[in-house]
Formats: sequence, structure tokens, C-alpha cells
Amino acid sequence: MPSSAKRYSLVFFVAAGLLYILYSVQQQPFQTASQSITSKTKPAGAGSPPSAEDEWIDWSQVPQHYPVSQESMKTLPAGRPANIPKIQHTFGYEDAEAKKVRLQRQAAVKESFQHTWQGYKKHAWMKDEVSPLTGGSQASFGGWAATLVDSLDTLWIMGFKEEFKEAVKAAAKINFSRSSGDAINVFETTIRYLGGFLAAYDLSGEKVLLQKAEELGEMLYFSFDTPNRMPMTPWHWKPAVKGALQEAGVSTLIAEIGSLSLEFTRLSQLTGNPKFFDAIQRISDLLDAQQNQTSLPGMWPFVINAAEGDFTQGSSFTLGAMSDSLYEYFPKQYVLLGGLSDQYRKLYEGAINTVRKYNLFRPMNKDNLDILVSTAVDIRKGAVERDSQGQHLVCFVGGMMGIASKIFGLDDDLKTARKLTDGCIWAYEASPNGIMPETFNAVACNDECMWDEKRWHQAILDRNPACGEDAEECVNLRRLPPGMIEVSDRRYILRPEAIESVYIMYRITGDKVLQDKAWKMFSAIEKHTRTEIAHAALDDVMVPEPPKADKMESFWPAETLKYFYLIFSDPELISLDDYVFNTEAHPLRRPKSPGMMNWWG
Repeated sequence: MPSSAKRYSLVFFVAAGLLYILYSVQQQPFQTASQSITSKTKPAGAGSPPSAEDEWIDWSQVPQHYPVSQESMKTLPAGRPANIPKIQHTFGYEDAEAKKVRLQRQAAVKESFQHTWQGYKKHAWMKDEVSPLTGGSQASFGGWAATLVDSLDTLWIMGFKEEFKEAVKAAAKINFSRSSGDAINVFETTIRYLGGFLAAYDLSGEKVLLQKAEELGEMLYFSFDTPNRMPMTPWHWKPAVKGALQEAGVSTLIAEIGSLSLEFTRLSQLTGNPKFFDAIQRISDLLDAQQNQTSLPGMWPFVINAAEGDFTQGSSFTLGAMSDSLYEYFPKQYVLLGGLSDQYRKLYEGAINTVRKYNLFRPMNKDNLDILVSTAVDIRKGAVERDSQGQHLVCFVGGMMGIASKIFGLDDDLKTARKLTDGCIWAYEASPNGIMPETFNAVACNDECMWDEKRWHQAILDRNPACGEDAEECVNLRRLPPGMIEVSDRRYILRPEAIESVYIMYRITGDKVLQDKAWKMFSAIEKHTRTEIAHAALDDVMVPEPPKADKMESFWPAETLKYFYLIFSDPELISLDDYVFNTEAHPLRRPKSPGMMNWWG
């Protein structure tokens, strides 16, 4: 064939090939994980072929419907870290007897954790939670070994290095391409798993932990693939990986959307990939823009419309359940960013100014203690109506205000922080078993706050019409401690928030009275929650022998026991000037000194 014919034949075949490719693209406009681009195979054991369960999704390769362009990507703030004031007290000499007592208490906490860990390992290894009464297991958080991942940094901090190595080896095998349910909670997955991996990496330097954090981070990042880049918090990830369109919820809890910043920021700092920070910064920008547009300017309602990006509609405002860690993260994010973003100071100070005015009250108590409780308020017909309920969960506020008072120079708030912490200690000590219930109501003082038994009794009758006119009988039947007028949720679910604030305030003030208070709290909890297998939540802490529930949340070893251990440890162990705790008590390393190439590394 002549050379010209060859050239024309080549052109023909090239053109035909291009037409075929264009046709194929039109037929498959959106490639999914099932189309090989996103599937990869986990290395199988020696001599064994890969199984279907070994197939892992590489979320970094899954195309998004609403990707963020490089031009609009929000990056980590640059520059030299600010000179943030010191948080921790400068501790002095500790005599031999004080050290002996402290180490005995620390050893008791360590033994409690060891008992918990052995029970989990024996009965529920690689499961989310152990059932502490029956020895079964529960899949509460995706089925990805929540207790194991949540406990990694506790193992390291307490010196269980061999157990840590074993747990890291097991964690490396977790496959986030499968889950125990159709949906996952993005917030819980972030604070427990992502926070757990990041903190354990920051402490140990084990590279596989950062790899797991990035792997999970890529997955969670996909929950932000919505038209306005607001995440889906209950997230049905399986349809998403097949290419389904997503939209954020119209009724989203503000805590779940606003408490992802620390973990996503730290992931960007460690990987150098700005997209994780970009994801949470878009939420912060909306919070900033709308902070003074709500019906209680400075705060946000606990339910917001994420689909519309509207954080203003709602009439209930609280630092408690459903809002809590949103506010907690503002000062902590400021610290994690090295003080280079004043936005987070602005967000915190705008909120706390409102909190001081509306959300705190002094409860009348028999010892006339000058204490405070944080509660919720509702806006009704333009008027602020304050509740008189205290929550165990909201006990974190003392620690939050204590840290913020130091880093932002809010000296008067340190006194408020102590009063809030003492309010939670009072709720422990006033309860018959020395353990605070989930929720209670008290008599809120206005000006006069001296103990008045008649006033207390009248408040009980007003709150509980079914009691008739006999307040004392109501007190006995409902087992109400002096000062409390109702205990609507009598459980103790192994919560950490009270000891969290006690620990933080001890590290800030150096007041050893707080160590004694912590020991009383721990002793009561240990006495009533211990089982042959681990530790159990309590159904009713107001009765003489609190009945146990077959439930042990992963935050028991991750948070509660960690804070108890640290308050009896050398103050330089996980110093507040070196680490920032996420809301699951995972310590993330603060920025290093300026002048380093990656000061956040």
C-alpha cells in the first residue's frame, strides 16, 4: 500500500478511537468506587488469596459532585505562632508523703483501666463496646473497634506499651469500607476514631496511625460533598460511594456540625493536605457570619438547617447536650492554630458574653456554697426564659472557661470557671452515692441565696404537682438531696465531664483540694460501677444500691479514666501547654516553636 494510504488509514483509526472514547464518557459521566478507580485490595496473608472482605475503598479517588477548586481552597493560616499565655500553674516542691498518696491514687486508677481493658480484650476484642454484665459486645459506632481506637492514647499515657503495640497492630487492619449499619455518625466517628488515631500518632510517632487517620479522613471528607459543602452528620455512605447525590440535613444538631474542627485541622497540619481544614473552615465562616443574627445574639440554636446554611432559626440555646463541644472547640482551635486566626477568639468571646448574662445560675444549697450551674434558655415572644436544670454533660464548661480565661486574658472568668467546677463537685457530693445523675433541677437564686428549707420544699411542690402538699414525703419518695427539686434522669453513664473540669482547673490553679475531690469521685464511681468483666453504667444513682446497665461507653477508658489518671500524675505529663484535648479527651500536639519549616508538625 502506498505511504499516503497508510497515513490516511492511521488517521481513520485514530479518529475512530477518539469517537469511541467520547461515546464511553457520555455513557459513564460519573465514575464510582465499584468501577475499579476506587477499589484497592488490602494485602492478604502469605499464601492466601484476597477475599471480598479484603477490598478497601480508596476514598481519595472517588470523584465528587461538588469538588472544591484549588483557587477557592481555604488553607491553614501562615506565619509565626502567636505568643499564647501559659495555661498551666507552675508547680513547686512536692513532699514525700504527698507524692506517696498521689502515686497510690494514680495506681488505683491505672488498675481500674487495666481491669476494663482486659475485659474488653477477652470478651469484645475488635468490637465497639464490651457488655460489662453479660460479656457480649455491641456495635454502636460503625463496628470499627471503637473502644480499641478510643483507648490507644490512654494505653500509651499509662505506660501499657506492649498492649499499645498489640492494639496498633489490630487497628491497622480496620476496614472502613464496611460498617455495621447503613449510616454512620460523622461527629462520633470524628471525635472517637479520627481523634483517637491522631492523638496516638502525636504521642507515639507510629506512622501506621497517621495512615489510618488519613484513610478515615478521606472517607469522612466525602460527607461534605453537598451543594454548599456542609456535611451530612448521619451519613449514608454506601449510596454516596455509588454516586448518589447528597444534601446536608435540614435539622442538624449544631454540636455535630460545629465540632469537627480540631481533628480536621490537625489532619491537615500533619498531612500537608489543606482540604480537611477547608472543610471545617467553611462551617466556621458561617458561624461567624451569623453569630449575631440569632434570637439570642452571640449563641446559636442547638438545631440548625445545614442544607440551607441557616444557623439562625431556633429558640433554644444551651452549652449542654446538642450544643456543647461547638463552644468548647473555639478556644481550643485558636490554640491549635497557634493563635494565628483571631476568628476563633471572636467566636468564643461573642458566645461567652451571652452565656455570662443568661445561661448561668447559682443554685441554693444547704452549705451556702458560692457555686454556679450552666443551664439552657428559651426565647419566647422575645423574652429570655431560663431553666434551672443542670446536666452532667455540661460540666465541661468549667474547664473550657478556665482555659479560655488564661489564653485570652479573661481574668474574672477564671473565678467563674472555678464556681462552675465546684457546682459539679457539689452535685456529686450531694447525691446519696457520691455520683452525680445525668440531669437534675435546683432552686435558682436571684439575689438572696441563703439556705431556706421552706423555699426548697415549695419549689419541689411547684415542680412536682403530683406530690400534693406534702413536700417531705416527696423528698423521701423521690430521694431528692437538699437543694435538688427534681432528678429527671437518674443515670450515670460513666461520663467524664466533671472530672475533666476538675483536672483542668487543678492544672491551671495547682489547688490540691481538687485532687482530694477527684479521689472521692473516683472512689464512689469505682465502688458502684465495677463488674467482673469491666465497668457498667448505672440506671439510678439515687437509690442505695444503684442497678447496673449492660453498657460501657468507649469514653470510659478514653476520657473518664484518662482524666482521673492525669490529675494524679506529674503535671508535665500531657501538659496543657503542649497539647489540646479534643472533646473525647484525645491530646493533639500544639504547634511547635516558630522558625521550623512546618511549625505545626
